[in-house]
Amino acid sequence: MDRSAQPAKPEELAKVYHEVAERAAKVLGEFAHKHPQLGAVSDELGIAKAYMDLYGRMLADPMALAAASMSMWLDYAQLWQSSWLKLLGQDVKPVATPTKGDARFRDDEWSDNFLFDFIKQSYLIASRHIQHAVSNVEGLPEASEKKVAFFTRQYVDALAPSNFVMTNPQVLRETLSSGGQNLVKGLNNLLADIEKGDGQLRISMTDETAFKLGKNVATTPGKVVFQTDLMQLIQFDPGTEQVYRRPLLIIPPWINKYYILDLRETNSFI
Repeated sequence: MDRSAQPAKPEELAKVYHEVAERAAKVLGEFAHKHPQLGAVSDELGIAKAYMDLYGRMLADPMALAAASMSMWLDYAQLWQSSWLKLLGQDVKPVATPTKGDARFRDDEWSDNFLFDFIKQSYLIASRHIQHAVSNVEGLPEASEKKVAFFTRQYVDALAPSNFVMTNPQVLRETLSSGGQNLVKGLNNLLADIEKGDGQLRISMTDETAFKLGKNVATTPGKVVFQTDLMQLIQFDPGTEQVYRRPLLIIPPWINKYYILDLRETNSFI
């Protein structure tokens, strides 16, 4: 983080906030006008039904539900005890630790600061018990079981303290240092992605202005010789005097981007 950066003046931030607010209002207004049907309640994925199946199964086994609640309560009681001991200067082991590779809590303050350590462990305990309780429900249809497991995980991840300014030490430091400009920049990026998607979120994966067709992407000469609604068949011009009689047919993964196979001459598979 650049410690020499000076916080913006209040009048400068006020101007930026005003511009962001106007831009946000315009985007939301245009989206609501173009998509009035989104006001209707819909459950095309059957998520509500899956959770109704879950609730029914959980209520049918009150003893298991009570045991899960008691287990979580005991972990929280242990967390309270260890947190007070840590506050008093004693070296205690954490009740809950992030899984290996979880980068959300990599910042040192998640462990060194008493408050952030307590917030982190509280979240990890709740996350663990919620997902454990859901996964241990028996008798769910297979489709409902998969939906409940997936969407519960998304819900729990969305509530992580690392996703919020006041409970993320790293973001909080940057916010205080920059006078909130990091949040304004992030909001502007969000609005740009919404504008690009015509009212729907279309997350930018790269700087689209950094590439120019034929210059630093898709530089190999060729032409489309056949196409359907699903695909295009591209025949590339030979780069050598002699070529094999049987051409090489490349079918890139549908989830990938074709252009990574043909960037510049120095790093083009084509």
